[in-house]
Amino acid sequence: MAAQPAPRALLQFVDDEMLRAPLLFDQLVEGTLDHGRKSLPELMPLQRSVLADLLHALLAHRSRLADYFSRSLREQVDVVLNSRSPRAPGRAAAKADKPLTLALVDDDVVALDVELSHTIEAIKSVAEYELRELQTFIAAMVGDMDVAADHNPFRPEVYARALWAAAQALPLSRGHQVAFMRQAGAPLAQLLRKTYAASTSRLEALGVEPAAYRTLILPAGSRRGSREPESNFVPDLHRMVETMPAPLDGPQRPGDRAPAGEPRERWIEVARHTDNRADRQVIELVSRLFEAMLADARLPADVSLLISRLQGPAMRLTLRDDSMLDQEKHPLWRFINRLAYEAEMAPDPLDPERVQLLKVAQAAVDQLASEPEQNTGLYRWAFERLESFLLKRFTRRVAAAASQIGALQKLEDTLMAGRTEPSSLHGMLDVQGLDTVPASLLDEASLAATAPTAAQAWLDSLRPGLWVRMFLQGRWVQARLLWPGERREIWLFGDGGSDATWAVRRSALLMMHSERLAKTLVQRSVVGTAASRVQQQVGAAAAG
Repeated sequence: MAAQPAPRALLQFVDDEMLRAPLLFDQLVEGTLDHGRKSLPELMPLQRSVLADLLHALLAHRSRLADYFSRSLREQVDVVLNSRSPRAPGRAAAKADKPLTLALVDDDVVALDVELSHTIEAIKSVAEYELRELQTFIAAMVGDMDVAADHNPFRPEVYARALWAAAQALPLSRGHQVAFMRQAGAPLAQLLRKTYAASTSRLEALGVEPAAYRTLILPAGSRRGSREPESNFVPDLHRMVETMPAPLDGPQRPGDRAPAGEPRERWIEVARHTDNRADRQVIELVSRLFEAMLADARLPADVSLLISRLQGPAMRLTLRDDSMLDQEKHPLWRFINRLAYEAEMAPDPLDPERVQLLKVAQAAVDQLASEPEQNTGLYRWAFERLESFLLKRFTRRVAAAASQIGALQKLEDTLMAGRTEPSSLHGMLDVQGLDTVPASLLDEASLAATAPTAAQAWLDSLRPGLWVRMFLQGRWVQARLLWPGERREIWLFGDGGSDATWAVRRSALLMMHSERLAKTLVQRSVVGTAASRVQQQVGAAAAG
């Protein structure tokens, strides 16, 4: 699918903001110099010397830094404008590019990511209100009246990366560049608060009406991006069924309605096949569970369509299967949860891996829907088929990285033997020469990452095949652990949305976890979330 051209109003907004970028950076330099001078008396001698060198370099090279800042800002914004499409740059696009190189992520790289994440969070925290306001105006310019996505090309992460680009223009060590990021983070956050507010005022003066301020009459369940908090509590379906109204018991009770996508006559016809009121209550609960799942805004449309096709067979299964209420064990619910989770790990709809996943799931669903006699064994077969496909896919991914794994194992052996660390593996590793970040520039939390802590326990819990959310090279990624080194010094991760891989040092992973830049992803229970919503609806109807 081709990218949609950006609206002219948005392009004009971008041009206006870019004209103001040099002035913004000039104010940032002044704020950083002022912040640095005030903090000099409080520093230790070594830190004072480092900061003094940094302030002197800022004065001498501020025009060069401003050029790097503006250029990076323009390049990033152009990427955002050129990728305005439902499709993200995924695996298929990556294969069309140059061959992927394997980057070694060590403590130096993570130290930079830590500063980038701190800068991004500082901006989001200080300018939270202004960002939300600007988002509504830009959403109106692009026609997203429901504010379903963030269309702001000048997001906090864009400015943070531009700041890092400017830092790299300093003719100093990498440690000094990290120090500049740290000194400039707070002034940048304050400046962007004013910048976002000024941008909002200019758009308002031009007559742009923010989307969030309009009164929209939308069909029930059509508003996306639900803000309601999600609880980890999963209701017991065995207890919930006792609170369900039973179809055919008489007049329709409050909240008693047909599930989305299923004609009311169809599921009532299912209820007519039994005289047992408890069975009819189970039918009511299952139908409402599907209704809540299909209304889940976090469920992708293609996955939601497959789940909707399971609704009819599941309704018939309720009359034959007493274990339907065991949501943690029943293969029907396990199939749905697993499918949704794996599809979420590869969000690009055109990713070949995702397409193949949905083909396998669709074939299983077609088979289930065509069976006149529903039984638990059918769903157990479908779940096992899905699991078998996922295992084969993971095995293929690991096999494709066999040459990388072999080279990394040799590197790990070299590192553990105490020899000089090589900068590349015969051209396989694309590692930039990074100066060591001075210990005086790292905060205590980073230095403590090597100590036996919760981070150590987390690292010990990692197993091949687990999905991890990580902040790498200035962005959040969903990565799967492909291989831990025999000595667990180097860990190889594969990107969920592309063929990219990362080899990460043990100490770097410990630092990332300590700084909350890495965590294991837990499979979300789509069925459990739906059960919570049904429980709330029934409780509200009873209270009313």
